[in-house]
This record gives sequence, structure tokens and C-alpha cells, in this order.
Amino acid sequence: MDNLSRRGLLTGAGAIIAAGTLGAPAASARPVRPLALPATKRFVMGGAGGELFRSKPLWGPTVMQSFAFDTPNNRLFTGQLRSGTPANSGDLTLSQLSFSGTVLGHMYLTGFGHAVSIGAEAVGSTTYIWTETDVDTANGRGRQIARFPWQNGATKTSSQVTKWKPVANGSVFTPAVDQRYGRLGVRYSLSDGMHINVYSLAAARVGDFSTVLASFKQPALTAGIDFQGWALYGSYVYFWEGEAYPGDPDPAQATSKLWCYDINTGQIVDSFRTLAGQSLTYREAEGMAVYGSTDATARLYFGFASGVTGDRRASLFYRNQLV
Repeated sequence: MDNLSRRGLLTGAGAIIAAGTLGAPAASARPVRPLALPATKRFVMGGAGGELFRSKPLWGPTVMQSFAFDTPNNRLFTGQLRSGTPANSGDLTLSQLSFSGTVLGHMYLTGFGHAVSIGAEAVGSTTYIWTETDVDTANGRGRQIARFPWQNGATKTSSQVTKWKPVANGSVFTPAVDQRYGRLGVRYSLSDGMHINVYSLAAARVGDFSTVLASFKQPALTAGIDFQGWALYGSYVYFWEGEAYPGDPDPAQATSKLWCYDINTGQIVDSFRTLAGQSLTYREAEGMAVYGSTDATARLYFGFASGVTGDRRASLFYRNQLV
């Protein structure tokens, strides 16, 4: 994460609530919690896993902030701040990568946000990207969420995409797409901290956020450590945090930590400090996403940015043990 810390967004959320209401009619800011989501298996945070690729340059290349998989079409996309633009401008680069880490294409997004989390949704052979948008230049974060088709080589402004504000008095929006279970997660800030709502993906894609399938305040993670990404899968949400460092001496000192939260019980059920990619230079936790359409193929990926300024690289690791 270059030039901007997320820590202030977590510890001082009340200072960044945007005034006014934008976009389509929105759901209540504090919906009543409905019946539980159908229970699913969860990934084991310290369980079996592996590495997809290591130290690959993105288009730019700038630090990878987030990534997303279009599972049906076997596509991978990353979100980055655009090189040469002010940190709070909201100008982003999206890269498309092969599963070996080769850049296949790119898009530019002008005035969108920080790309803390992006999502991908397959509609036939077309990939639709979900991002934050309508940047608040005071903090570089998006005030709405957007959905638009991937178009290699294109440049989109915030006014050229379909966008919504699902929670009328929320701010700092980021989406996460759960393709397997057909849901959209929306993370947002209120005066008391960060919250997450879960919606039907089919309803959300047409701008209907009237039914909230689940809603909760994000639990406290590690004080003083930057939040770096999240993912929604089944009845669980996964969180990713960490700081850039030259090399942790032992697991007890590692700042890169995976968390698993059970939506139905409202409890953290698993966490793990990981030394994956320990030899990487710089090694900053960045981005989290799920790939897979069955338990046998499902993988929870977590990413690292590495390399020196001007030559940043991306690496992806995963967990695939479910219980």
C-alpha cells in the first residue's frame, strides 16, 4: 500500500462519514438481522494451501491493492492505484493476468477510489467488475459501488458506469462478490466503525438493495495493523491484515494475519499469522479473494505486494482446506 494508510479509516471512522445521499434508493443503515444464512464449510486459516505465482509485475507497475477471480471464465483481475496520479485522486488501474501471472490486459478508472476490494462476476463469457467509485478526495475512498463490463484498453470515469449507494448514510464502500453462492458483500463505514451487508447478487446487479440477507459490524482485528482486504464465501467472511516488512524473525512476530468470521454466530472462529512469502522484499499484505465453484476446487487466495519502489510485484498464496 503506497502513500496512504488505511489505519485511520478503522480507528477514526466517524471522521470520514460523507454527508448526503447519492445514487439509487438505499436500504436502511441499520437493518434488522434476518434469519441465518444457510451454513457452509469454511477455510482453515492455518490449513493446507500453496502458491499460485510469485513476484509478477502488473500493468504500471504499481502496488496491487486487491484482486478478484471470474471463476467460470478462469480470469484473474487486480486493482491498483494508477501510476503518476495523486494518491487521493481515486484513479485506478485494473490488470488482467493469466494464472501464471502474465499481464493480458488493462483498464483505467478515473475518480473511483483506492481499490481496497474488487469483485468479478461472470455473465456468460463477459466479466463484470465490481468496485468502489465516486471518490471522496479527502480520503481517496469511494462513496458508492459500481458494476461495469471488463473492456481491455478502455478508460472509464465514475460518471460512465452504473453505480449505487446501498446504505444511505454510509461511506468508504467496497464490494466483494461470492460467485458460488450468488451474493454480494458491501463493506462500509458508519460513525461507530466498519460494517458489512450481504445481498443477493441477482438483485444487486439491477440496483435492488432493499433486502439485506445479513448485516453486522466488522469485529475488532489487530490494533495498529493495517486492514488489507476481505472476501465473502458462503456463511463466512474472511479478513486480511498486515504491514510491509523486510522479514519476520518468527511466526509470533508476523503481522500478516488471516481471520475467519462466522456470519451466523457473529464470532471470529479462526485466525492465523502467516509467513507465506517470507523471503519477498517489502512483502505487504494486499488483497483477498475466492476462486472455485465446488468444495473440491475452492481456494481462498491472499496476496502480497513486493519489490522496490518503481518495480512493485504481486504474489498470490492460498488455503484450500475446508471443514
